[in-house]
Amino acid sequence: MFIVYAHRGASEYAPENTMSSFYLGLKQGANGIETDVRKTKDGVLVLFHDKTLERVIGNFGGVGDFTYAELLKMRVKNHKTATEDIIVRFEDFLHYFGFRDIHFAIELKEVGTEKEVLDLLERYGMREKTVVTSFKFECLKTVKALSRTYKVGYLAADFDSEALAETKKAGVEQLCPQAEHVTKEKVEQWHRLGYSVRAWGVSNVELMKHAYDSGVDGMTVNFPDLLVPYVIAKQKNKN
Repeated sequence: MFIVYAHRGASEYAPENTMSSFYLGLKQGANGIETDVRKTKDGVLVLFHDKTLERVIGNFGGVGDFTYAELLKMRVKNHKTATEDIIVRFEDFLHYFGFRDIHFAIELKEVGTEKEVLDLLERYGMREKTVVTSFKFECLKTVKALSRTYKVGYLAADFDSEALAETKKAGVEQLCPQAEHVTKEKVEQWHRLGYSVRAWGVSNVELMKHAYDSGVDGMTVNFPDLLVPYVIAKQKNKN
């Protein structure tokens, strides 16, 4: 099954990593959601991507500089569509989406949040439908030390032989390369080595088509409404 991950929800059209964005992604046909976890000043896990609030909120500082109550007074904005929404607690996200028959890619943005994230995933029965991802290899090793049964995915621009050796040693199940570096030959090699492959950085329709045609198992996109019909058409022609 090919997985269309709504990247921070349908973030092309709605404020990223918010409830409105996640619901829109599913409405557009995504069968997966990708999101990011950070911790507030008072220890609350929330969904937020950037190190600072500036790009999507307009405030200085980062998530860790504010309590959750303070963050709730702010608004996440999508400047293209002039829409806004509030920052979401990770647990609230799991409450409203975790029961659904879809796939989840949960990206750890900060070292030290691994146990709390896994504890909440366990509480909501997420083990079988979640891959925990990160650009920080240390986070993935910690997740595997805490629970060998959770699947982890390593985010990187590309993977050379040294990186592949490290991921294999650490028990990584999924490789997450940047879409522009993906080729059919690489994907075939990674599949032979036993990895699933999910592309990221899909910034336009051309890259979207390139990644899919290269044989990846899924990708994160801001615009599920454009990827879903492409996947359906390709699979129909294949059959």
